[in-house]
Amino acid sequence: MIVDGERPIEAAAPRAMPPRVLLPLAWLALVAAAALAAPWLPLPVPHAMDFAAAAQGPSLQHPFGTDLDGRDLLSRVVHGARISLFVGLAAPTLGLVIGGALGLIAAYYKGFVRRAILGALDVLLAFPTLVLALALTSILGATLENVTLALGIILIPAFARIARANALPLLGREFVLAARTAGAGDLYILLREVLPNMAMPLLTYWLTMISLVIVAEGSLSFLGVGIPPPAPSWGGMIAYGREALERSPHVTLVPAAVMFLTVLSLNLLGDALRQRTEAREGALR
Repeated sequence: MIVDGERPIEAAAPRAMPPRVLLPLAWLALVAAAALAAPWLPLPVPHAMDFAAAAQGPSLQHPFGTDLDGRDLLSRVVHGARISLFVGLAAPTLGLVIGGALGLIAAYYKGFVRRAILGALDVLLAFPTLVLALALTSILGATLENVTLALGIILIPAFARIARANALPLLGREFVLAARTAGAGDLYILLREVLPNMAMPLLTYWLTMISLVIVAEGSLSFLGVGIPPPAPSWGGMIAYGREALERSPHVTLVPAAVMFLTVLSLNLLGDALRQRTEAREGALR
């Protein structure tokens, strides 16, 4: 307590996070913790089959039920989170690093360098994203690394355009002109002056792309060119249960519900971060 004359002034209490931020964070923390601890959790082996317990509903022994081959759905969902989260984090990070660098270069340099970068990005953008991902995965082979690489490549143009759009206004600001006048090199200006001031828009888009990539990986698995079995992935589990959707809907609905909640949580966090960034930028104007 701070006393000003005779009236006490209470210290401002920290503002609690709203439920629309707290609940998504709690869900994502639960999914991430389960994925990291999956090898040590008391769960059945995710690919162990028990045909005597095939397509059973939720029970004490199998809280999420079993699939058509008698494999425990809870174990497969938890282990599938490791694959889905790995692809969801690695592919947008690849797109952010490469696309962000290309966007910065295309904004800073003119002439042939800019035309070459923008032309290459236009070529990638000319292909529908899912078709391009299907083609790359088919050419490279359906492995975890190749699926991640293919999804990362299709994100490069979007990150590059966002980076360039945010960098162009910054290049005319006073602190950049002052750095040039002081004799700073191009690399210093890009990394120390421009990049920190455009990090929040890139981070917001990166967070949104995690949810998009999780859905895209599920789409590739649904089409049969995603992570090959017996490795469990949410998309592969959804595709696996579609043939028995009428008689055993839980086989598809359980992984679909987990994917839905994860994607929704990421979108809510991305939206909250975007609103906070816009409010901060508005206050600085």
